[in-house]
Amino acid sequence: MVLSVVQSPEECSSSVISPVFASRYVQGPLPRYRMQENSVPKEAAYQIIHDELLLDSNPRLNLASFVTTWMEPECDKLMVESNNKNFVDMDEYPITTELQNRCVNMIAHLFNAPVQDNERAIGAGTVGSSEALMLAGLAFKRKWQNKRKAQGKCYDKPNMVTGANVQVCWEKFARYFEVELKEVKLREGYYVMDPVKAVEMVDENTICVGAILGSTFTGEFEDIKLLNDLLTKKNKKTGWDTPIHVDAASGGFVAPFLYPELEWDFRLPLVKCINVSGHKYGLVYAGVGWVIWRNKEELPEELIFHINYLGGDQPTFTLNFSKGSSQIIAQYYQFLRMGVEGYKNVMSNCMENARRLREGLVKTGRFEIVSKEKGVPLVAFAFKDKNKNLAFKLSKALRYYGWIVPAYTMPANAEHVTVLRVVVREDLSRELVEKLLLHVETALSELDDESSVPKITFTVEMKPDGSRKEGDDGVLQIPATSVHWKREMHKISVKEVSVTGDKTKGVC
Repeated sequence: MVLSVVQSPEECSSSVISPVFASRYVQGPLPRYRMQENSVPKEAAYQIIHDELLLDSNPRLNLASFVTTWMEPECDKLMVESNNKNFVDMDEYPITTELQNRCVNMIAHLFNAPVQDNERAIGAGTVGSSEALMLAGLAFKRKWQNKRKAQGKCYDKPNMVTGANVQVCWEKFARYFEVELKEVKLREGYYVMDPVKAVEMVDENTICVGAILGSTFTGEFEDIKLLNDLLTKKNKKTGWDTPIHVDAASGGFVAPFLYPELEWDFRLPLVKCINVSGHKYGLVYAGVGWVIWRNKEELPEELIFHINYLGGDQPTFTLNFSKGSSQIIAQYYQFLRMGVEGYKNVMSNCMENARRLREGLVKTGRFEIVSKEKGVPLVAFAFKDKNKNLAFKLSKALRYYGWIVPAYTMPANAEHVTVLRVVVREDLSRELVEKLLLHVETALSELDDESSVPKITFTVEMKPDGSRKEGDDGVLQIPATSVHWKREMHKISVKEVSVTGDKTKGVC
């Protein structure tokens, strides 16, 4: 592949080239498989990529994602300034490490961990909740194995109990680290894990029960307090000490500010570890999660690595090594900037906009609301007539207006239920909610009009009678007089229908 670069003498001699369309510089196809031989001007490289990215969807209108799509310019500036810092170089960047530790302490206190004000909490910043969950799962597995070894029992068949509504990162952990995933199936009208059934599935090989604070499918909070109470009784009866892990990826920065009385966190004795996504309702761009342990006894020491080749002793417990510092710094900025008051205001506004959206959808008379009012700020809804295809058609129709509203089937055993979901983030304002409702109504009208178009299904048999000429195979000509319309349509003189054999069936 050859990528030709064209520059005029004036452009070559100029120290600054004004931004122009890349077509003024580049001739030929762009590299897709091999790197081109020649360099291109920085302005051209920028414009090429910038123009191609215009075909991506607008992140602000991506209502499928929980991930933050807007931050204040001051925070953007801090992130750019820290992009060149490798977070793992703790000895070289001690202040960045200190900011991470402050975030861990703040989140631990937010989740009511039993630590003193001047005591360092146990936790770590991660790339996201997926890595955080992997670390938590490894700690549970290793602690269970150590206990089984000490008891002289087999330790090669660990399992974990969750609901079928868990995020895919749970399935990844189970497959990657050879842990059996025992899922509590769902049922229509109840789309979170049933604590009673979950505890029934616990056995001596269960390393933990995973509970979700903010289901991906409906935003609903699972009853973690009931799970704690039931599991406490079973542990007492069996002599086991099966713990609870809370996946608070979506709800961890919602519940403490909107429902401070709700007991789901370290106030419950069996909750030993919690993960949360800083890049969701923690209000930071994608790339940061947090894992917090109840105390240091819950994190086996043999999982912590101590390195000194970067300078000084650096304990680390992460799946990756190098990573950027910008998201960690952005998280501390949000904590410092917002405080409890700021987060409470943002979450309250998100819930209010979710309420307006919910009411607007109900007013159409076409939908039933599947999500609960108490949970993560999102609205999951389904067609009242259970029309599965219509849900996917509406999702597709809204894309013409720029909105990304996903349609999906629920997990086992509720696969027959199809829902659409809108995640209400900070940047989905009241005005945008009203515009979305308008577009939903318009799309519904268009879909209704589309379904009212008359369709004729017919079958034509072709019998060789010697009248067919060579070269006529594959086209059947039907005179307009042979088709009787029930209402006035566009005038048709001849209709051509592709034929692949002696018989064809189709819709026109």
